[in-house]
Amino acid sequence: MSAGDEVVGAASASSEFESLHEIVGKAHQVLLKEKWDSLTGGAETETTLKRNRLAIDSIAFKPRVLRNVGTVDLSVEHFGRKLRLPVFLAPTGPLSLFDSGGGATVVSAAQAFGIGHMLSSGCTPLETVAKAAPSALRMAQLYVRGDDVFVHEYIGRALACDCALVCLTVDSAVLARRDRDIANRYRTAGLGKWQGQAYQAGLDWRTVKLIKDTYDIPLALKGIATVEDARIAVDHGVDWIYVSNHGGRQLDHGRGTMDALPEIIDAVAGRAKVMVDGGFCRGSDILKALAIGANLVGLGRMQCYALAAGGEAAITRMLELMEDEMLRSMALLGVSTIGELDRSYLHPAVPVTIPGALSAFPLVDLS
Repeated sequence: MSAGDEVVGAASASSEFESLHEIVGKAHQVLLKEKWDSLTGGAETETTLKRNRLAIDSIAFKPRVLRNVGTVDLSVEHFGRKLRLPVFLAPTGPLSLFDSGGGATVVSAAQAFGIGHMLSSGCTPLETVAKAAPSALRMAQLYVRGDDVFVHEYIGRALACDCALVCLTVDSAVLARRDRDIANRYRTAGLGKWQGQAYQAGLDWRTVKLIKDTYDIPLALKGIATVEDARIAVDHGVDWIYVSNHGGRQLDHGRGTMDALPEIIDAVAGRAKVMVDGGFCRGSDILKALAIGANLVGLGRMQCYALAAGGEAAITRMLELMEDEMLRSMALLGVSTIGELDRSYLHPAVPVTIPGALSAFPLVDLS
């Protein structure tokens, strides 16, 4: 595609939203305080949440010039199909807090735009989402809330729904204290997913081996944050390492995911592909992760802002604007395909903003 054509196309699309700021601002306007606080908050002191943004902002670009970027291609191929962008809508639940359609609304947007969607097991049923978007790239995330029979039953449903991947969340042995929710005395319907928590607390590598030995479906582990666990995962044949700290909503005082990402990618050494999430809000954020070596970048809070701001249409618009930002940054970096990105385009830098859930959106007025 032509860089110039893409920029014009995104800017001229009919929509009330002309920037990501406006989508986030609209979400703030329409959401009740307790929902907004829950969405933007993290665990305890929210240090991990802030470090997610700090790690992204601590990287500067090193652009190259006098390169032909008349045609810029943002597409990638994974799971045997071409994706419009190297991003996916990360597992978040319950999405029905932001739109009555929940996961079905979100996956419909993913299908229409041409990216992947990973459904939280604490969200809309797999079957409902499959019916809503039968041709979408759909992935199934699992919180273990029962014994081996429970695991087999869920993976069987994922296979029956033609999911491309099963993702086991491994960083949630217990539910962290989320002080904003406590202060607001806010309990969501999604807390029902924490019933049977003892099974998640007892989760170990035996279940990973069980899944790999039993099923011919790619497996991801979500919540990998160290080199040591990444190496154990690939030794177990895990197909995707999902670098994540639950958006700063689980262990407080953890590292930002972009801080941990380079060493994990180096340790994996191509034996598995790598996903990452944690504070990614802008097109430039995504390109930094890809340049480090990630294969896909997950958008969590961003899909929730858009869902609250205007349902499926706003999610599609959010992705259009993200695509526009990525395209412009790619052209200005002197890069025409995702495959050309590498660490030579990055440099350590001193952040210039105070990190936070909304620090990527300085124009959002929360008054």
